[in-house]
Amino acid sequence: QVQVVESGGGLVQAGGSLRLSCEASGTIFSLSVMGWYRQAPGEQRELVASITSGGSTNYADSVKGRFTISRDNAKKTVYLQMNNLKPEDTATYYCLCNWVGRGIYWGQGTQVAVSS
Repeated sequence: QVQVVESGGGLVQAGGSLRLSCEASGTIFSLSVMGWYRQAPGEQRELVASITSGGSTNYADSVKGRFTISRDNAKKTVYLQMNNLKPEDTATYYCLCNWVGRGIYWGQGTQVAVSS
């Protein structure tokens, strides 16, 4: 059974940092493309960052230079280091596991709130 579980959200002041973690158990993690998405109230869910099995990364323009996605295949975990956070980063952050050829799995989300 595949489970995708995020952690690490919270409340932080503008300019602060948070690190989100996402563990994808029950998968062949090394074959999975992992992504972080976010959804603010009243807005559509949007891609924040993604990382392929080979380590290639992709970022939304709004987070380039501030966020870093990384993965640890041995721990089946993907991370999102978020620095210099802004109030507009406030959202629910979701982890996506695209187990290539097998399925796409979402986590339950973790809240990030940035106060000005």
